[in-house]
Amino acid sequence: MSGESTPSQTVGPYFSIGLAWLNRCDLAPGASSGERVTIRGRILDGEGQSVPDACLEIWQADAHGRYVQPVNSEEKSPAHGFFGFGRVPTNDRGEFSFTTIKPGSVPGLDGRPQAPHLEISVFMRGLLRRLVTRLYFPNDPENPEDQVLNLVPAGRRATLIARPLAEDPRTLEWDIRLQGEHETVFFEC
Repeated sequence: MSGESTPSQTVGPYFSIGLAWLNRCDLAPGASSGERVTIRGRILDGEGQSVPDACLEIWQADAHGRYVQPVNSEEKSPAHGFFGFGRVPTNDRGEFSFTTIKPGSVPGLDGRPQAPHLEISVFMRGLLRRLVTRLYFPNDPENPEDQVLNLVPAGRRATLIARPLAEDPRTLEWDIRLQGEHETVFFEC
C-alpha cells in the first residue's frame, strides 16, 4: 500500500449514502436552556439560481459556550438533548431550515470571547473542498468585538449576519451566495 495521497473528488450523487443519519433539522431537541431559534435560507449560485443538491454542516456551542465532546464521556453538555452538530440538505428549491439554540460565547485563540455564532460548512456538487463560513446573530452586543468578524471588511460583514423576520423574531433568514454580488464571506481552513 502506498502512502501517497489520492486526488480530491467532487461530491457525487452517492454523497448521502451512509450519512443520512447525520441529517437533523433540530440540533437541540429537548434542550433545557438557551433561546430557541429557527434559521432558514437558500443557497444560491453566482447567477442567483438555487442550488438543490447542497448540504450544510453545522457546528456550535451550547447556551453556556461549551462544545459537546462525544469522545470524553465524563464531559457532557449541560444542555440535555443538545447535539451541537448536524447536517441539513437543501430541498429542490435550494432552501434549508433548521432549529437550534443561540450558542453562548466561546473563547477565541487568545482567550478573548467570540460573539455567539454557528460554524457552517457547505458541501455540494462541483466543489473539491468544502466552503467554510459563519453565521452570526443580529444585534448581538458581542458582534462589534468579535475578532473573526472584524477581519471581514465592514461592507461584507452583513453576509455573515442573519436577519430576523418581522413577523417572528425567533426565525432568522440567512442566504448563502456562492459568488457574485453579496457573495457570502468564506474562510480558508
